[in-house]
Amino acid sequence: MEPLLMLIFWSAMLALFYTYAGYPLVIAILARRRVSVARCNITPIISVVIAARNEASRIGQRLENLVNQAYPGDRVEIIVVSDGSTDQTNAVVTAYADKGVTLIETGMEVGKAAAVNVGVAAAHGEIIVFADARQRFAEDVLMRLVANFNDEKVGCVSGELLLVADGSSSIEAEMGAYWRYEKWLRKNESDSGSTVGATGAIFAIRRHLFQPLPNGTILDDLLTPLNVVRQGYRSVFDSSAVAYDSFSKDAKSEWCRKVRTLSGNWQLLSLKPDLLLPWKNPLFFRFVSHKLLRLVMPAVLLIALITSLMLQGLTYRVAAAVQVTLYGAAIVGLLLPNSFCNRFMNLCKFFLLMNAATVSGFWHWMRGRTEGVWVSSDADLRRL
Repeated sequence: MEPLLMLIFWSAMLALFYTYAGYPLVIAILARRRVSVARCNITPIISVVIAARNEASRIGQRLENLVNQAYPGDRVEIIVVSDGSTDQTNAVVTAYADKGVTLIETGMEVGKAAAVNVGVAAAHGEIIVFADARQRFAEDVLMRLVANFNDEKVGCVSGELLLVADGSSSIEAEMGAYWRYEKWLRKNESDSGSTVGATGAIFAIRRHLFQPLPNGTILDDLLTPLNVVRQGYRSVFDSSAVAYDSFSKDAKSEWCRKVRTLSGNWQLLSLKPDLLLPWKNPLFFRFVSHKLLRLVMPAVLLIALITSLMLQGLTYRVAAAVQVTLYGAAIVGLLLPNSFCNRFMNLCKFFLLMNAATVSGFWHWMRGRTEGVWVSSDADLRRL
């Protein structure tokens, strides 16, 4: 019995190491032989597509940001698909009609994925830029994104989302560290070939590569880049194309966002099961390593804890003690006010919450609660 427990324990530890350190190390090594992108300033006709619902409070500022981009005005069309908005969103957008902004009303609510499909179908641009109502682009974003399409091998480009610290979030430090890790990983994936997914708030594709999203799709920013790569093109990351956003205001907001994202990962497997076939998915290795393994980490963590408690020997006692300490710090951090938590407790708490969100996301998916409905803007930040 003990040899079997040892095998299970060390297999779990190997899986943990590979997911959080091994894969990033492999990609960093591969990125040393950089696959360059032949960037050059070009100005094809582009279409910016925003799917929005009840965004009257900020859609005006968003459109001001877009119409003032450093890109030839006669080469840009902005399409806002209002998905059954019941506030003044439509009126605000209509006021920008003379500035190249087109409003499309769906009438009834159809969901984000369907609204995106409507917007792309109406677009005339060679390049489609996907944006949200929430974030703000740097003034040269469109030029920066489009420059990548000078390279004929590039089919999708993701920009960089900078989270601006304003002191209003209780988890800025923890989210900042996690987000820097993710961007570093995404950059190395890009430098070594293609990224797995894009930043939902700022990415662009060649129009002819777009494949309509299945109704209810949550992670269009993961499915669309994967579809592009499956057609023989690269999906790259350009850190010079910058959008700005704020941190989730607290752990609860980040929890809601993460649960939705992770349920979207499970949903994607049911929508596109052939992504699990290496001969159908050119990014199979990266997709499994970057996305899928994280979905099973809660089970792996539980297995590592249980087996370490059952095994005899100093190594396993130390392993069990370390795990109990980390989880204990996380639980205490959840019970105490944020002002009483130190950096270590906050990091443990953040890690525990993210893995708990994975379990919750799986539960939502199992119950069929992964439909692409609109959620509150504070929860749905659409970053990962």
